[in-house]
Amino acid sequence: MAMESPERQKIKAILPPAKECTHTLHYCEENVWLLCQHVQDKYPQELPYCYAVFISNQNQTVPLWRQRAGRTEDRVVIWDYHVIFMYQPDSRCLVYDMDSELPFPTYFHKYVTETFRTDQILHPEHHRFFRVVPATEFLSTFASDRSHMKREGGVWASPPPPYPPISTPGGSTNNLQTFISMDGRVGVGEVLNLSGFVDKFYRNLVNI
Repeated sequence: MAMESPERQKIKAILPPAKECTHTLHYCEENVWLLCQHVQDKYPQELPYCYAVFISNQNQTVPLWRQRAGRTEDRVVIWDYHVIFMYQPDSRCLVYDMDSELPFPTYFHKYVTETFRTDQILHPEHHRFFRVVPATEFLSTFASDRSHMKREGGVWASPPPPYPPISTPGGSTNNLQTFISMDGRVGVGEVLNLSGFVDKFYRNLVNI
């Protein structure tokens, strides 16, 4: 019997089902950090193929469809920013988004088509940009003291995670805004528009 080609073999399950992952509503950046940490602990050989992707723009108004928080039929939400986990072990790519009603994970093309649709139907102030950060780099450089989630008087806009805030080995306690920024001159990773993001991660297997 002929062996199945690597491209057609089942992709390794590097993350547990969504219901078994730590998920704190409105703390997507920390949820994704924990997913990266899980891969580092359980499947370190796969970590180089993983990414944390921040989605935002200069106005911090980015529409995403099929979001659980959406109240319309198509579940659209305008976020200030959002963060997803991606795994690309070969030409295929999976997206893990615990805030989406799509399966966990979903293949890249389906996720992009249903979540971002196209910038052509949107005003420029709603165009989506993507800061793509390798998981290894994200784990070593990201920090958040959660101050962005506190209102005047110290009241939480949304309850924080039960574990301590994330800091870097070098002692940084808060650099979240450099990840949310879509200015490619600051921060880590690569900043792309929607077209560049699709070009980077989607390959038409029919043409390979």
